[in-house]
Amino acid sequence: MYLEIVSPEATLFSSEVDAVTVPGLNGEFQMLNNHAAIVAVLAEGTVKINTHTQTHLVFDDLHGSVVPHADDNKVLTLKIKSGTLEMKDNKAIILAD
Repeated sequence: MYLEIVSPEATLFSSEVDAVTVPGLNGEFQMLNNHAAIVAVLAEGTVKINTHTQTHLVFDDLHGSVVPHADDNKVLTLKIKSGTLEMKDNKAIILAD
């Protein structure tokens, strides 16, 4: 699935991923490839991005808020205050604060 995370300032992440876990209002939930269409409001918490590999990802000053997980080099994390998620046709877009 393709994941794009956008803030008011810039695009924070844009790549193919294996899964994404988000902090929903009623608890954390995960989306995998071919997930049903969904629109959800996100709470404060951590977005966990499961990548197949990090070799193609570039970490620069713009993307400094997306960091590798301490225990797993295939998981990236991003702290958010709130946001909105839309998943449709194997593309997830997170509008994050």
